[in-house]
Amino acid sequence: MADRPGEVVGAEPVAGPGLGNQGPDQGYALKLAERFAGKLVLTPGEREDDALAGCVAVALRRASMFGRAPVMHDLRLALELFGFLGEADAELVAWRRDRFAGAAGHHGYHVNMRLADLVPTETLRLTPAAAAEARTDNWRAPLGL
Repeated sequence: MADRPGEVVGAEPVAGPGLGNQGPDQGYALKLAERFAGKLVLTPGEREDDALAGCVAVALRRASMFGRAPVMHDLRLALELFGFLGEADAELVAWRRDRFAGAAGHHGYHVNMRLADLVPTETLRLTPAAAAEARTDNWRAPLGL
């Protein structure tokens, strides 16, 4: 018997491509993302709201892997992984510009699901510092490209 409204008891979450990643208190990731407003390193053609929306999707996938609500490290890992917190390789910037375009828009759901599904599970298990280091060495490797 569920103790709280909306609580699912005794059933495994539905999983599969495009179905998202269920976890508790996922809306908190939006509050965490607000802390990075105005602090991202963007290039012409990139939008802060798209970058944050796409990274929130990756952060939520990471948090759900551990069965918990999102925390700052989840979002920081995603931002580091895609190079939004500092200087990034020119190839990475060109690559991410196309992948993040429209993430905050009307059709952002599909953009965000593709971004979240793109990152390998082993990368999501890294610390934000390890993700930044892996990206610096070879930005394609932690993205499984």
